[in-house]
Amino acid sequence: MYPPELVKPMKEDLVNAGFQQLVTPEEVDNSIKDSKGTLLVVVNSVCGCAAGNMRPGVKLSLAGDKKPSNLTTVFAGVDGEAVAQARKYFLPYPPSSPSIALFKDGKLVHFLERHHIEGGTAQMIAENLQEAYEEFCN
Repeated sequence: MYPPELVKPMKEDLVNAGFQQLVTPEEVDNSIKDSKGTLLVVVNSVCGCAAGNMRPGVKLSLAGDKKPSNLTTVFAGVDGEAVAQARKYFLPYPPSSPSIALFKDGKLVHFLERHHIEGGTAQMIAENLQEAYEEFCN
C-alpha cells in the first residue's frame, strides 16, 4: 500500500479529467455490472508508464467526438479490493497495472494491458482508444 499523500495527485489527475474514483468492490459492481452504454475503467498506478504514457494518453483520447459515456478509475496498490473486483470483469486478461478496459452494455469490448502501455507513447495510447471509441461509442 502506498502512502495517501504520494498517490493523491495521481488519483486527482484522472478525477479532475472527469473520472469517478471507485474505491470499494460494491462501487465497481455498481458501475460495471449491467451497465448501459459505454464505460471506460482505468487501472491507475504509481509506475512511470502510468504517469508518462497512460494517464496523458487516456485524457488525450477523450478529445474526440466519440468517447465513453462513463469514466471510472481504480488505483492499484491502494484500493486493493476495488482493483481485485474490477479485474474479475477483465477476464480472460491477467492482472495488469496499469490497464484500460472499455465496456459496452456491461461487456468487455477492448482492453489495453501494461505491455501495450509501457512501450508506447501517450499519442499511441490515445489513438488506440479513439479507434475503439469509433467502433463502440455512439
